Amino acid sequence: MLFQLDNITKTYGAILALNNLSVSVPEGAIGLLGPNGSGKTTLIRTLLGLIPVDRGSGEVLGMNIRNEKLDIRRAVGFAPEDECLFPRVEGVGFVSYAGELVGMPKRDALQRAHEVLDYINLREERYRPVESYSTGMKQRIKLAAAIVHDPKLLILDEPTNGMDPAGREETLALAHDLAHNKGMNVLFSSHLLPDVEAVCDHVVVLGGGSVLTQGRIDELKQIHRLCYEVRLKADPGSFAEQLAAIGCRTRLSDDMLIVELPEGGSPQILWETAARGQQQIRFLRPQRSTLEEVFLKAVEPA
Repeated sequence: MLFQLDNITKTYGAILALNNLSVSVPEGAIGLLGPNGSGKTTLIRTLLGLIPVDRGSGEVLGMNIRNEKLDIRRAVGFAPEDECLFPRVEGVGFVSYAGELVGMPKRDALQRAHEVLDYINLREERYRPVESYSTGMKQRIKLAAAIVHDPKLLILDEPTNGMDPAGREETLALAHDLAHNKGMNVLFSSHLLPDVEAVCDHVVVLGGGSVLTQGRIDELKQIHRLCYEVRLKADPGSFAEQLAAIGCRTRLSDDMLIVELPEGGSPQILWETAARGQQQIRFLRPQRSTLEEVFLKAVEPA
Protein backbone atom coordinates (compact mmCIF):
# COMPACT_ATOMS: atom_id res chain seq x y z
CA MET A 1 0.00 0.00 0.00
CA LEU A 2 1.37 3.41 -1.00
CA PHE A 3 -0.53 5.34 1.64
CA GLN A 4 -3.55 4.91 3.83
CA LEU A 5 -5.50 7.55 5.73
CA ASP A 6 -8.26 6.89 8.23
CA ASN A 7 -10.86 9.51 9.24
CA ILE A 8 -8.57 12.48 8.64
CA THR A 9 -10.08 15.86 9.48
CA LYS A 10 -8.26 19.17 9.00
CA THR A 11 -9.69 22.63 9.52
CA TYR A 12 -8.28 26.11 8.95
CA GLY A 13 -10.40 28.19 11.29
CA ALA A 14 -13.93 27.88 9.97
CA ILE A 15 -12.80 26.19 6.77
CA LEU A 16 -13.12 22.41 6.64
CA ALA A 17 -10.29 21.32 4.32
CA LEU A 18 -10.41 17.54 4.91
CA ASN A 19 -13.68 16.05 6.09
CA ASN A 20 -13.26 12.69 7.83
CA LEU A 21 -11.28 11.51 4.82
CA SER A 22 -10.42 7.82 4.53
CA VAL A 23 -8.55 6.35 1.57
CA SER A 24 -6.25 3.44 0.75
CA VAL A 25 -4.09 3.90 -2.33
CA PRO A 26 -2.05 1.15 -4.01
CA GLU A 27 1.47 1.51 -5.31
CA GLY A 28 1.92 2.80 -8.86
CA ALA A 29 1.09 5.97 -10.77
CA ILE A 30 -1.76 7.76 -9.00
CA GLY A 31 -3.66 10.78 -10.30
CA LEU A 32 -5.08 13.23 -7.76
CA LEU A 33 -8.03 15.20 -9.11
CA GLY A 34 -10.54 17.63 -7.70
CA PRO A 35 -11.97 21.11 -8.23
CA ASN A 36 -10.45 24.15 -6.52
CA GLY A 37 -10.95 23.90 -2.79
CA SER A 38 -11.43 20.13 -2.87
CA GLY A 39 -8.56 19.44 -0.45
CA LYS A 40 -5.80 18.29 -2.83
CA THR A 41 -3.12 20.61 -1.45
CA THR A 42 -4.07 19.86 2.15
CA LEU A 43 -3.93 16.14 1.41
CA ILE A 44 -0.41 16.47 -0.03
CA ARG A 45 0.74 18.49 2.99
CA THR A 46 -0.78 15.86 5.27
CA LEU A 47 1.08 13.06 3.49
CA LEU A 48 4.33 14.99 3.84
CA GLY A 49 3.72 15.76 7.52
CA LEU A 50 3.92 19.48 6.87
CA ILE A 51 0.72 20.26 8.78
CA PRO A 52 -0.88 18.77 11.89
CA VAL A 53 -4.31 17.22 11.43
CA ASP A 54 -7.19 17.67 13.85
CA ARG A 55 -8.22 14.02 13.90
CA GLY A 56 -7.41 10.72 12.27
CA SER A 57 -4.42 8.58 11.51
CA GLY A 58 -2.50 7.30 8.54
CA GLU A 59 0.61 5.84 7.02
CA VAL A 60 2.77 6.71 4.02
CA LEU A 61 5.04 3.92 2.78
CA GLY A 62 4.30 2.14 6.04
CA MET A 63 5.38 5.13 8.19
CA ASN A 64 3.09 6.94 10.61
CA ILE A 65 2.12 10.46 9.53
CA ARG A 66 2.13 11.71 13.12
CA ASN A 67 5.40 10.48 14.58
CA GLU A 68 7.57 9.53 11.57
CA LYS A 69 7.32 12.78 9.60
CA LEU A 70 11.05 13.21 8.95
CA ASP A 71 11.40 9.60 7.83
CA ILE A 72 8.53 10.11 5.40
CA ARG A 73 10.10 13.25 3.94
CA ARG A 74 13.42 11.44 3.46
CA ALA A 75 11.63 8.74 1.48
CA VAL A 76 9.45 11.09 -0.59
CA GLY A 77 10.35 13.53 -3.35
CA PHE A 78 8.17 16.60 -3.75
CA ALA A 79 8.00 19.05 -6.65
CA PRO A 80 5.63 21.82 -5.51
CA GLU A 81 3.55 24.00 -7.78
CA ASP A 82 4.84 27.18 -6.14
CA GLU A 83 8.18 28.82 -6.87
CA CYS A 84 10.83 27.29 -4.61
CA LEU A 85 14.12 28.12 -6.36
CA PHE A 86 16.95 30.02 -4.72
CA PRO A 87 18.10 33.10 -6.69
CA ARG A 88 21.75 33.34 -7.75
CA VAL A 89 22.19 29.57 -7.34
CA GLU A 90 23.26 27.43 -10.29
CA GLY A 91 20.92 24.62 -11.28
CA VAL A 92 23.39 21.89 -10.35
CA GLY A 93 23.94 23.53 -6.96
CA PHE A 94 20.22 23.65 -6.30
CA VAL A 95 19.74 19.96 -7.08
CA SER A 96 22.85 18.95 -5.15
CA TYR A 97 21.68 20.88 -2.09
CA ALA A 98 18.33 19.07 -2.25
CA GLY A 99 20.26 15.81 -1.99
CA GLU A 100 22.22 17.05 1.01
CA LEU A 101 19.00 18.05 2.76
CA VAL A 102 17.90 14.41 2.87
CA GLY A 103 21.25 13.24 4.22
CA MET A 104 23.37 12.50 1.17
CA PRO A 105 27.12 13.22 1.51
CA LYS A 106 28.10 16.34 -0.42
CA ARG A 107 30.18 14.51 -3.03
CA ASP A 108 27.50 11.89 -3.62
CA ALA A 109 24.81 14.56 -3.85
CA LEU A 110 26.79 16.45 -6.50
CA GLN A 111 27.43 13.32 -8.55
CA ARG A 112 23.79 12.32 -8.35
CA ALA A 113 22.73 15.87 -9.28
CA HIS A 114 24.65 15.63 -12.54
CA GLU A 115 23.05 12.25 -13.26
CA VAL A 116 19.48 13.47 -12.83
CA LEU A 117 20.20 16.67 -14.77
CA ASP A 118 21.38 14.51 -17.65
CA TYR A 119 18.17 12.50 -17.28
CA ILE A 120 15.91 15.58 -17.51
CA ASN A 121 17.99 16.95 -20.40
CA LEU A 122 19.44 20.05 -18.75
CA ARG A 123 22.95 20.26 -20.21
CA GLU A 124 25.04 23.43 -20.04
CA GLU A 125 22.04 25.22 -18.53
CA ARG A 126 22.85 23.53 -15.22
CA TYR A 127 25.60 26.09 -14.67
CA ARG A 128 23.27 29.06 -15.09
CA PRO A 129 21.48 30.72 -12.15
CA VAL A 130 18.00 29.26 -11.79
CA GLU A 131 16.23 32.62 -11.98
CA SER A 132 17.32 32.82 -15.65
CA TYR A 133 15.47 29.61 -16.52
CA SER A 134 12.32 29.44 -18.62
CA THR A 135 9.10 28.17 -17.05
CA GLY A 136 9.69 24.71 -18.48
CA MET A 137 13.26 24.57 -17.22
CA LYS A 138 12.16 25.66 -13.75
CA GLN A 139 9.61 22.86 -13.64
CA ARG A 140 12.22 20.32 -14.73
CA ILE A 141 14.81 21.52 -12.22
CA LYS A 142 12.20 21.08 -9.47
CA LEU A 143 11.63 17.55 -10.75
CA ALA A 144 15.38 16.89 -10.65
CA ALA A 145 15.61 18.11 -7.05
CA ALA A 146 12.67 15.88 -6.13
CA ILE A 147 14.26 12.69 -7.52
CA VAL A 148 17.93 13.32 -6.66
CA HIS A 149 17.72 10.94 -3.69
CA ASP A 150 15.82 8.25 -5.64
CA PRO A 151 12.63 8.50 -3.54
CA LYS A 152 10.16 5.68 -3.10
CA LEU A 153 7.32 8.15 -3.77
CA LEU A 154 7.40 11.21 -6.02
CA ILE A 155 4.69 13.84 -5.50
CA LEU A 156 4.15 16.22 -8.42
CA ASP A 157 1.85 19.20 -7.83
CA GLU A 158 0.67 20.74 -11.12
CA PRO A 159 3.98 19.85 -12.84
CA THR A 160 2.99 21.19 -16.28
CA ASN A 161 1.51 24.47 -15.07
CA GLY A 162 2.40 27.37 -17.39
CA MET A 163 4.41 25.23 -19.82
CA ASP A 164 4.34 25.39 -23.60
CA PRO A 165 3.18 22.27 -25.48
CA ALA A 166 6.70 20.95 -26.10
CA GLY A 167 7.74 21.39 -22.47
CA ARG A 168 4.50 19.82 -21.29
CA GLU A 169 5.03 16.73 -23.44
CA GLU A 170 8.61 16.39 -22.21
CA THR A 171 7.55 16.61 -18.57
CA LEU A 172 4.76 14.08 -19.06
CA ALA A 173 7.19 11.71 -20.76
CA LEU A 174 9.58 12.00 -17.80
CA ALA A 175 6.81 11.38 -15.26
CA HIS A 176 5.56 8.38 -17.25
CA ASP A 177 9.07 6.95 -17.54
CA LEU A 178 9.70 7.31 -13.81
CA ALA A 179 6.43 5.58 -12.97
CA HIS A 180 6.42 2.81 -15.57
CA ASN A 181 10.07 2.15 -16.39
CA LYS A 182 12.02 3.29 -13.33
CA GLY A 183 9.68 1.71 -10.78
CA MET A 184 9.00 4.92 -8.87
CA ASN A 185 5.61 5.50 -7.24
CA VAL A 186 4.13 8.78 -8.46
CA LEU A 187 1.31 10.91 -7.05
CA PHE A 188 0.39 13.31 -9.87
CA SER A 189 -1.87 16.20 -8.84
CA SER A 190 -3.25 18.22 -11.73
CA HIS A 191 -6.36 19.97 -13.00
CA LEU A 192 -5.44 18.85 -16.55
CA LEU A 193 -7.21 15.54 -17.07
CA PRO A 194 -5.28 14.56 -20.23
CA ASP A 195 -2.03 14.94 -18.27
CA VAL A 196 -3.26 12.62 -15.54
CA GLU A 197 -4.44 10.09 -18.10
CA ALA A 198 -1.09 10.23 -19.92
CA VAL A 199 0.84 9.30 -16.75
CA CYS A 200 -1.43 7.48 -14.30
CA ASP A 201 -3.15 4.12 -14.00
CA HIS A 202 -5.16 4.89 -10.85
CA VAL A 203 -7.05 8.03 -9.85
CA VAL A 204 -8.43 9.56 -6.66
CA VAL A 205 -11.07 12.29 -7.03
CA LEU A 206 -11.60 14.66 -4.09
CA GLY A 207 -14.48 17.01 -3.41
CA GLY A 208 -15.37 18.92 -0.27
CA GLY A 209 -12.45 17.36 1.57
CA SER A 210 -13.64 13.79 0.98
CA VAL A 211 -12.97 11.06 -1.56
CA LEU A 212 -15.70 11.09 -4.21
CA THR A 213 -14.39 8.16 -6.21
CA GLN A 214 -11.20 6.22 -6.80
CA GLY A 215 -9.99 3.24 -8.78
CA ARG A 216 -8.14 2.15 -11.86
CA ILE A 217 -8.80 4.55 -14.72
CA ASP A 218 -9.55 1.75 -17.18
CA GLU A 219 -12.16 0.34 -14.80
CA LEU A 220 -13.78 3.69 -14.03
CA LYS A 221 -14.16 4.43 -17.73
CA GLN A 222 -17.27 2.36 -18.23
CA ILE A 223 -18.30 0.88 -21.56
CA HIS A 224 -21.25 2.63 -23.21
CA ARG A 225 -23.57 -0.23 -24.09
CA LEU A 226 -24.90 1.16 -27.39
CA CYS A 227 -22.00 3.38 -28.49
CA TYR A 228 -19.19 2.25 -30.79
CA GLU A 229 -16.08 3.80 -32.28
CA VAL A 230 -15.73 2.98 -35.98
CA ARG A 231 -12.91 3.75 -38.41
CA LEU A 232 -13.44 3.11 -42.11
CA LYS A 233 -11.07 2.70 -45.02
CA ALA A 234 -12.92 5.37 -47.02
CA ASP A 235 -14.66 8.62 -46.13
CA PRO A 236 -17.33 7.90 -43.48
CA GLY A 237 -19.89 10.39 -44.82
CA SER A 238 -22.07 8.00 -46.83
CA PHE A 239 -21.76 5.32 -44.13
CA ALA A 240 -23.06 7.81 -41.54
CA GLU A 241 -26.00 8.69 -43.81
CA GLN A 242 -26.92 5.01 -44.20
CA LEU A 243 -26.76 4.51 -40.41
CA ALA A 244 -28.92 7.59 -39.81
CA ALA A 245 -31.55 6.11 -42.12
CA ILE A 246 -31.92 3.08 -39.81
CA GLY A 247 -32.09 5.10 -36.59
CA CYS A 248 -28.46 5.42 -35.55
CA ARG A 249 -26.97 8.70 -34.35
CA THR A 250 -23.44 9.52 -35.47
CA ARG A 251 -20.77 12.14 -34.99
CA LEU A 252 -17.24 12.46 -36.27
CA SER A 253 -14.32 12.73 -33.82
CA ASP A 254 -11.06 13.23 -35.73
CA ASP A 255 -11.01 10.23 -38.11
CA MET A 256 -13.28 8.15 -35.86
CA LEU A 257 -17.01 7.84 -36.36
CA ILE A 258 -18.91 7.61 -33.06
CA VAL A 259 -22.10 5.61 -33.59
CA GLU A 260 -24.98 5.33 -31.10
CA LEU A 261 -27.19 2.39 -31.94
CA PRO A 262 -30.96 2.48 -31.44
CA GLU A 263 -32.31 0.71 -28.35
CA GLY A 264 -32.07 -3.03 -28.84
CA GLY A 265 -29.51 -2.68 -31.63
CA SER A 266 -26.35 -4.77 -31.93
CA PRO A 267 -23.01 -4.07 -33.61
CA GLN A 268 -24.06 -6.51 -36.35
CA ILE A 269 -25.96 -3.52 -37.78
CA LEU A 270 -22.64 -1.83 -38.49
CA TRP A 271 -21.18 -4.80 -40.35
CA GLU A 272 -24.36 -5.29 -42.40
CA THR A 273 -24.58 -1.60 -43.32
CA ALA A 274 -20.93 -1.55 -44.33
CA ALA A 275 -21.43 -4.63 -46.52
CA ARG A 276 -24.44 -3.10 -48.29
CA GLY A 277 -22.54 0.09 -48.97
CA GLN A 278 -19.36 -1.77 -49.95
CA GLN A 279 -17.52 -0.05 -47.12
CA GLN A 280 -14.60 -1.62 -45.27
CA ILE A 281 -14.49 -1.30 -41.45
CA ARG A 282 -10.90 -1.04 -40.27
CA PHE A 283 -11.55 -0.58 -36.54
CA LEU A 284 -14.54 -1.23 -34.28
CA ARG A 285 -14.81 -1.19 -30.49
CA PRO A 286 -17.33 -0.19 -27.79
CA GLN A 287 -16.88 3.39 -26.64
CA ARG A 288 -15.75 3.98 -23.06
CA SER A 289 -16.33 7.00 -20.84
CA THR A 290 -13.57 9.59 -20.93
CA LEU A 291 -11.73 10.52 -17.76
CA GLU A 292 -13.50 13.89 -18.00
CA GLU A 293 -16.88 12.13 -17.84
CA VAL A 294 -15.71 10.11 -14.83
CA PHE A 295 -14.56 13.31 -13.12
CA LEU A 296 -17.74 15.27 -13.88
CA LYS A 297 -19.94 12.42 -12.70
CA ALA A 298 -17.96 12.19 -9.45
CA VAL A 299 -18.17 15.90 -8.62
CA GLU A 300 -21.76 16.57 -9.71
CA PRO A 301 -24.11 17.37 -6.81
CA ALA A 302 -26.03 14.39 -5.43
